[in-house]
Amino acid sequence: MATMKDIARLAGVSTSTVSHVINKTRFVSEEIAERVNNAAKELHYFAPSALARSLKVNRTNTLGMLVTTSTNPFFGEVVKGVERSCFLQGYNLILCNTEGDNERMKSSINTLLQKRVDGLILMCSSLEGERLDAFEQYPDIPVVVMDWGPMLFQSDKIQDNSLRGGYLAAKHLIDSGHTQIGCITGPLIKHQAQMRYEGYKRALNEASLTFNANWIIEADFECEGGYQAFKKMHASGSLPSAIFVCNDMMAMGVINAANELGIAIPQSLSIVGYDDIHIAKFMTPSLTTIHQPKYRLGKAAVETLLKKIKKQTQEVQVVQLEPTLVERNSVRSRTE
Repeated sequence: MATMKDIARLAGVSTSTVSHVINKTRFVSEEIAERVNNAAKELHYFAPSALARSLKVNRTNTLGMLVTTSTNPFFGEVVKGVERSCFLQGYNLILCNTEGDNERMKSSINTLLQKRVDGLILMCSSLEGERLDAFEQYPDIPVVVMDWGPMLFQSDKIQDNSLRGGYLAAKHLIDSGHTQIGCITGPLIKHQAQMRYEGYKRALNEASLTFNANWIIEADFECEGGYQAFKKMHASGSLPSAIFVCNDMMAMGVINAANELGIAIPQSLSIVGYDDIHIAKFMTPSLTTIHQPKYRLGKAAVETLLKKIKKQTQEVQVVQLEPTLVERNSVRSRTE
């Protein structure tokens, strides 16, 4: 019966490399992986099943991830970072959509835990502030959450500095000479939306600018929400010269509504978005926005989770990634 040593000898690699290829525990180049797999076939080597390995080491080399279903490509860009990082680390990923349904989310969490995933990544704010009994039943399975507010269960956290991002957006408009600045927020019960709005208010207060209640409208982080919010703002009377729209999806809706109303961007209205999704630079005009390091958010979530799985740390970790301003063509300077 062939062994890994026999495969290593035939393929001209080390035994550890053979192990990594067969068990998928580390990234190995395609050329070397092909040599190892061909040698294994030639020697009629049968790898132990994933179930047998998981029972032996009490691990499945599988992570679970839950996301809120949305048309926003932001989520897909973060998931890409998670998937790629899992592959490079030799882990499989089971991805579940919650579709914004609390009961579906709880059911998905229970299912993943019962399937013996080694750890969980949660990227949906619908359970913000809720207690989850499932985590008390599986206390040894580490959890990482992304961009939630206060939680009633222990977990590590990966977050964007939304307060800083909101401040940067409004400050850019102020530095561009705007004094009448509105804000279309996300749902203010959500931590991210509240922090971006607080950053906007901090910048305006710092510049001693006044707030117009008609220019501050709460929406839902979706294109339709941005579209309807701008229509509502327009119907209330005069418009500001600039708006901070708290994500790029809503900014797309605002641009669409403005075009319908014959309002030129940026000549008559300047806009700053948030997230810097891939299509932001292809809008007309290209969107000035706050960049979230989406791929790095996903990568950081996996790395943080693996530290707990491998028991490299027991401390609760909070990893905060800093946003940056990306200047494009949706803001008109009034200082020239």
